[in-house]
Amino acid sequence: MPILVMFIIVSFAFYLFYKLKAWKLRNRQHESRWVGTKAAVALGLVLVFFGLNALYVRQSAVTIVISVILIAVGSFYIYQNIRLYRHLLPYAVEEARQNELNGDQ
Repeated sequence: MPILVMFIIVSFAFYLFYKLKAWKLRNRQHESRWVGTKAAVALGLVLVFFGLNALYVRQSAVTIVISVILIAVGSFYIYQNIRLYRHLLPYAVEEARQNELNGDQ
């Protein structure tokens, strides 16, 4: 299904964008981890969309099992990283405030 392929590509592009952004912030611990969770959510979406696309393209027993595993792992990855994102948000905001006060860019 072309729409799922487009979602896979867009999700992977977001993954790369946030991964590179986190890499640029490597000297800021909390902000880097916070942006990294966005990348991990995008990676989870890639897994979910890939599993859904595999179900749509071919429906054999092996494909169904693999697709269900991909969707389950991707959903778990999304859930865990959203929780981590919410946990790290106050720390990242505080770290950004401190860097702003110190004049760090």
